[in-house]
Parts: sequence; C-alpha cells; structure tokens
Amino acid sequence: MSRRLSPFEAAVLVGVAALVTACGSGTSTRAPMTLGRVNPLPPGAAEITSAPHQRGDKTCDATASLRPGPLAQPGSMPPGSAMAKIVANGRVRVGVEQNTYLFGFRNPQTGQVEGFDIDLAREIARALFGDPERIELRTVPSAERIDALRDNEVDLIVNTFSATCERAKDVDFSSVYYVSAQRILVAKNSGIRSPDDLAGKRVCAAHGSTSAEPLFALPARPTVIGTTSWTDCLAAIQQGHVDAVSTDETILHGLAMQDANLEVVGDPLGRDNYAIGLPKGNSELVRFVNGVLDRIRSDGTWDRMYRTRLSVLGPSPGPPAPRYRE
Repeated sequence: MSRRLSPFEAAVLVGVAALVTACGSGTSTRAPMTLGRVNPLPPGAAEITSAPHQRGDKTCDATASLRPGPLAQPGSMPPGSAMAKIVANGRVRVGVEQNTYLFGFRNPQTGQVEGFDIDLAREIARALFGDPERIELRTVPSAERIDALRDNEVDLIVNTFSATCERAKDVDFSSVYYVSAQRILVAKNSGIRSPDDLAGKRVCAAHGSTSAEPLFALPARPTVIGTTSWTDCLAAIQQGHVDAVSTDETILHGLAMQDANLEVVGDPLGRDNYAIGLPKGNSELVRFVNGVLDRIRSDGTWDRMYRTRLSVLGPSPGPPAPRYRE
C-alpha cells in the first residue's frame, strides 16, 4: 500500500527534479553576472577639449629674469625685506611635487620627499638660514601652482615649473635652472614611434602643465586626457585608458623607470624651461633667489645635484646659462 506524500515532501521532489533537469540540459537558469569596471580613470581625470595657450605666447622673454643681488649672510637678511620675513617665520615654505620621480617624489623606503627640485629648494633654505632643513615642503599639484603663490600659501614654487609669458602675468620667475624637451611615453609594443603616430590616439597630460598645447598643434590631433598628477598618467597608460603620455622627457624617464614595459620615443614636440616661481612684484626676492642659483652653477653644486638625482638621463649637460633683462 503506497503512502501519500506530504506537501513538504512533494515540494522537495519537485525541486530536485527541476535541478536534475537543469543540470542535464547543460544550460543555467542563473542570470548573467555584471561586474563593474575595476580600473576606472584616476579621480579628476577628464578630457581636455581646448588648447591651453602658454608656450605660444611670445610677447615676452620668459626665460630672462632679474639680475642677481648680493647674498647676505644666512640669518642676517636686509631688514624689512621679503627674505627677512621668511627668516622671521623660521621656515621657507616651498611648493613641490611628491609624484614626479627624479625631481620631487616620496621615497617609499624613507618616507621622505626627494629629488632634484627638493635639493634645489634646500639650497635656498641654506642661503636664508644657513641650514637646509629649515624648510617646509608643501605638495602643490601642477594646476594649483599659481594659486598657491597668489594666495600666499607658499613662498616659492620649485616644481618643474616652466617659465612662460602667460604665467608671468601672475607670478615672477627666477632664471632658468633646467631645460627639458617634451617627448612621448608609450608601451614598447605600441607601434607609436613619433608624434605623427598619435593621430586618433588617447594621450595623457597633467592639468595645468604646458604639455597639452603641442598635442593640439599636431596635424591630426589626438584625444587629450588631463589628470591631476603624472603618476595618474602612469596608472592610466598601465590600465589601457590612454595610449601614450606626453610631457618633458625628464618626467617621462622617471615614469619609465617605474615600469620596464614603457619607453620614451619620438622627436621633441617642444622645450620647457624650468624656473623657480615667486610672488608677483617681489623683485628683491627674485634677485636673492637668482643669486643662489648663480652660486650653485659656479661652485659645482648643480653638477653634484645632477649626478645624485639625474645621472640616469646621461652625462650632465651642465646648468643652462642664465639670461637677465636688467
């Protein structure tokens, strides 16, 4: 005599039968899984849709600065001068970068910010105080360098800051302490070898830098993606968001040293003249800084800094000769 199944037992049998049927059919009734993008563009990244106009402005000679003044003894600046005010504050506040390998980067082993620009900033502190450690380093992204000076957040900017006529409307510049050509960083198997190969490609440049302008001048313009820092451009090319990065070759070689799959290629798209940025209208401070730069050119300090920080770029080219307008 057969026993009638309970409602619960009947439901279990129906479920088992359905499972067996599904397994035997080779098909799944599960809805397809949708995964979100795991490598989004870095925060702040966005297409640059119009060409900045900085290098193209030739209404001045941005590489010519004020002739150096006499250097006072450290700690004994002329009363009432901008230098005396900095000394009274106990520190010189310098806007730098911590994401530009070789020039200004945070050493992961020591936690300290290091690089050619940092050494240069310390030489200015040495001239002011007699102590290169009397310095306050403040991280300032490329797009905020002018605002940081204008808003008195820093006393100086030493941050691969290219002297241009457009920028000189808002800040003053020291004499030039380094000259770099703009080139292209690509994956070694990219097939990109020259600026002409960037047609239809996506190229990364930092917001507020001079690097986007030459890209817009190419006969066939690429799509230009702006980011907050150059390490964001490195992440973007590693993750496939862009095909290339373009800026000064000094910065590009620093990025390539962090990824053996990348290389610097192509003829120069232009040249940048690095100078120290200073608050507008403070000629006394400009002359003082230029006096410090003259000293490090002549006493071998510039070459020592190059050998310590930039020797991977090749033999020292020597410091660029200063140009003065008065």
